Amino acid sequence: MPTAAARKSWQRGAGFLGSRHAILGGAMSWLSEHNLVAAISEAGGFGVVASGSMPPEALRREIALTREMTRQPFGVNLITLNPELMALVRVVVEEKVSHCVLAGGLPDQATIDALKEGGVKVILFAPSPALAKRLVRRGADALVIEGHEAGGHVGPVATAVLVQEILHQVEEVPVFVAGGIANGRMVAAMADLGACGCQVGTLFVCTHECVAHANFKQAFIRAQSRDAVVTVQFDPSLPVIPVRALANKGTEAYNRLQLELVRQVKEKVKSREEAQLELERFWVGALRRAAIEGDVEFGSVMAGQSVGLVRSERSVMAVMNDLVRDMI
Repeated sequence: MPTAAARKSWQRGAGFLGSRHAILGGAMSWLSEHNLVAAISEAGGFGVVASGSMPPEALRREIALTREMTRQPFGVNLITLNPELMALVRVVVEEKVSHCVLAGGLPDQATIDALKEGGVKVILFAPSPALAKRLVRRGADALVIEGHEAGGHVGPVATAVLVQEILHQVEEVPVFVAGGIANGRMVAAMADLGACGCQVGTLFVCTHECVAHANFKQAFIRAQSRDAVVTVQFDPSLPVIPVRALANKGTEAYNRLQLELVRQVKEKVKSREEAQLELERFWVGALRRAAIEGDVEFGSVMAGQSVGLVRSERSVMAVMNDLVRDMI
């Protein structure tokens, strides 16, 4: 049975989300669309639509399609590097989405304010204790601390260290933990340490409701934890957020692109911001190539290290029941 403190934290997270369980679905471009998002919310978690590179009207349609499949609460994830960010914010506000997760970099104050003024609860990622406190002061309604073990864009510090650094330093808002969360025992342990819930992405890829190509799911099932590796930054002239994915020829293509863009930035052919946006677009396209089209050799197979614990394709409900088994 969970301790009284763990149950209190868990209930705080579920109350904030408006869901039965304090489980956030990790927003995965191309995959966290209406089918998976609705299934997570229907199973008692909190699904999150990944807007990725969607134009505003595409996001509006995705929200509508999700609402056709569930009456349960869900959120939207926006990428701060998206050049149409403020237009996407307007869609979130106009569609009365309850929660918005901002990712891909630090959001400016205008973005946070626009969401909050529209009645949207803002969830931000905090990679350090100092930044966590700063984000709370800037208006974050909740934080996610995501460890290095996670898939996709990741920070440099492991989940276990971030938990010790941040959880007991921030009490003003709910704090969710992400990165390497793979079963109910881990969820319960995080709640016992003070987390208000967990964010989970990798486990939901190999579910019946996820639209990922069969090749993509099989790559997950075959992989070991050590196969999910992180890209490196080659030069400080072009700062990049590391990306964790299964190593393949797509990873090599990204490395070549990064080196070429470093050259262009140094020669002032492109600005740093233009180069960073091109790298982001590479990942969006390469991920679609793998996740939707099934090219797991040259596409990007983004996965967290918990991929080593994925051994079969299950229903979203089965995954959710496993995650919350020790908290209910």
